[in-house]
Amino acid sequence: MDLDAISRMRAVTVSREYGSGGGEVAARLAERLGWQLIDHNVVARIAGDLGVSEEEAASLDERAESLISRILSSVQGMEYSLVVSPPPRTRSYIELYNDALRHVVKAASDSGHVVIVGRGSQVLLQDYPDVLHARVIAAYEKRLQYVMQREELSPDAARRRIHVKDRDRARFLMTQYHCDPSDPHLYDLVVNTTVLELDAAVDVIALALERKARKLGAPEQEVGPAVGMEPYPGEPADLKPKGEEPGSAD
Repeated sequence: MDLDAISRMRAVTVSREYGSGGGEVAARLAERLGWQLIDHNVVARIAGDLGVSEEEAASLDERAESLISRILSSVQGMEYSLVVSPPPRTRSYIELYNDALRHVVKAASDSGHVVIVGRGSQVLLQDYPDVLHARVIAAYEKRLQYVMQREELSPDAARRRIHVKDRDRARFLMTQYHCDPSDPHLYDLVVNTTVLELDAAVDVIALALERKARKLGAPEQEVGPAVGMEPYPGEPADLKPKGEEPGSAD
C-alpha cells in the first residue's frame, strides 16, 4: 500500500446495505489507514451543536420520515379545518439538523484523512476528486445471518430490522438529495461481501483508494476505460449494417 499516494486523498465515503458489514469494513479501513472514523459520533456532535439530547438527534439520523410527516399522518382522519401547520420550531429543528449534518460531513472532509459512513456523504462530496466513494452490499441471506449473529435477534426480528434500516436510509437519501443509494454511478466501486470476508473488502477499497490517488491531477484524456485501448481487430460480430435492426431476420 502506497501511503504517500494515499495521503493525497482527503476522505473515503462508505455506503452500505444493512447487514453487509459495511460499518465494520469502514472501521477496519480507518484503523488500517490511521484515519478518523466519522460514524455514529456525528450524531453526538450535531446534538451538541443544536443543544438537544443525543436521542433526539439520533431519531432523525439517516431517516426521512420527519416529525412533520408524522404529525400529518396522525391527523389524516380529522377534518381539514382542524389540521394546522406544524409549529415553526419543529420545522426549524429538522432544517437545523440537516444543515448541521451537511456541515459536519463537509468539515470532516476538509480536515482530511477521514472515513465517513453514510449520512449522504457520497452525494455531499461527489464533486471532490480526492474522495473515494465505496458501497458495501451482500446477498440478503448473508445479511440476515450477519444481523442475527451480531445483534442476537430471531430470524423474524432480523428481517424487520433489515427492512426498516434499508427503507429509512433509502428514504433519507431520496428525500434530501433525490438519489437512490443503490445507484452504482454514485460510487467508485461496489464491494460484495457475500463471499469476500470483511478484511478482503478492506483490501479492495484500500487498493482503489491508492489507484484513484495516483490519478489526481491527470489530464482528462488519461482517465477512463478507453485509456490504453486499441480499436477492435475486426468489426464486432454484433455490429449490423446501417438500416438493419439488431435481431432482425437475414
